[in-house]
Amino acid sequence: MDEKYKILRHYYKGGHRILKHGLSLEEAQVHCSNPESKSKTATSPQAKKITKRNGPWFDGYDPE
Repeated sequence: MDEKYKILRHYYKGGHRILKHGLSLEEAQVHCSNPESKSKTATSPQAKKITKRNGPWFDGYDPE
């Protein structure tokens, strides 16, 4: 059975939250390579709201 991964949003001020479960390694890597997966490069209105509310952040992945 293939290992599954979860996407975590890490906040530089501390803490994290789980965004997605049950992804393949390839799916997790694609998500995390998207410019919208980190506050430094994200440009969407939603990402800007998250950054304004919570400060800098980035998405990473871990095995489930």
